[in-house]
Amino acid sequence: MTRILILCCLLSAFAAPVRGTAWPDIAPYLIKAGLAGDDNPAPPAAATAQDKPCEHVSFSRGLKYGDSEQNVLDVATSGEPKGTSPRPVLLFVAGDSFAGDNAASNPASPMQDEAMCFAARNGMVGVTMKYRLAPANPWPSAARDVAAAASWIHQNIDLFGGSRDEIVAVGYSVGAFHVASLLAHPEFQQSDSSIAAAVLVSGIYRIGSDASAAEKSYFGGDASQYEARSAFPGILNIETPLLLAWAAVDPPSLVAQGEKLNEMLCHSATHCPHTTILSARDSLASVFAADGSSSSLAEPTLELVREVETRGLP
Repeated sequence: MTRILILCCLLSAFAAPVRGTAWPDIAPYLIKAGLAGDDNPAPPAAATAQDKPCEHVSFSRGLKYGDSEQNVLDVATSGEPKGTSPRPVLLFVAGDSFAGDNAASNPASPMQDEAMCFAARNGMVGVTMKYRLAPANPWPSAARDVAAAASWIHQNIDLFGGSRDEIVAVGYSVGAFHVASLLAHPEFQQSDSSIAAAVLVSGIYRIGSDASAAEKSYFGGDASQYEARSAFPGILNIETPLLLAWAAVDPPSLVAQGEKLNEMLCHSATHCPHTTILSARDSLASVFAADGSSSSLAEPTLELVREVETRGLP
């Protein structure tokens, strides 16, 4: 009722203007009285980098890195001025299964884009790749695809401001096996497919007799071949810096795989890897959420990149 009386008083004060005289603007008075914009929500708070992770990031889509129509990758870069030093490269290799009906790993998704944008926002170049799947493309097709994508980066990433000497491969889920397999099997590598470091997230590194149908479609039906087609023992002989991660909520079999690989690497002749236990693992993008906690891959990955950069200094 009070609000209505205030409105009436204001209208009376400006009533019956002289002919030829414009009505005065009473909006400021209405706003001051709390009568204007009652139905309009308050303006939202300024968006942060986390709200718009891909703001100011440019994408180059569907770039061919191999002979198959599934051999394509995307590149994400930020608006860095030309003439700056070549930037490190994060190559994301993700996948939920060894097999698929479309014979290729999942196409670009918002979650994969956000992971690439994490790289671009932090002064790097982000790359995601598709690779061939079983049953049309059994072992070791995907590992060879990772090698071919790394080779493409060596040959072309300078066009995007990236450094061929600072490639960090990030294997996520099934992709972690393919990255580990490439490191463990020199015969899959190409002359220019080397990577400077690797991040392996919630991967399977050794296949057992209890392999799933999707795993069997990739590794074959002969269980006697599984050990030779795993990441062991070759991965125990590499000197490539590694960051191992798995989630506390991962299935026990995945946690055991990560713990076993960490244990064996620490007892090998090379080195112990860096390790991180994630509180959750909802998507490729979620594990890089910069939430300031120790359960994110953001800071450990940046530390690994800094280690790679330091090794390249004179």
